[in-house]
Amino acid sequence: MLYLLIGALVVVVIVLGAYIWRQESKPEGVELKIDDNGISIQKN
Repeated sequence: MLYLLIGALVVVVIVLGAYIWRQESKPEGVELKIDDNGISIQKN
């Protein structure tokens, strides 16, 4: 049971680290997307 708890904590730390890294690596400014739904503009 202890191994399961430690494994779950390790997974949470890895996922949280990847999420934070992805958010930090986003460029600042305006994002423009053109797809099947049309044009969307999003401020970062």
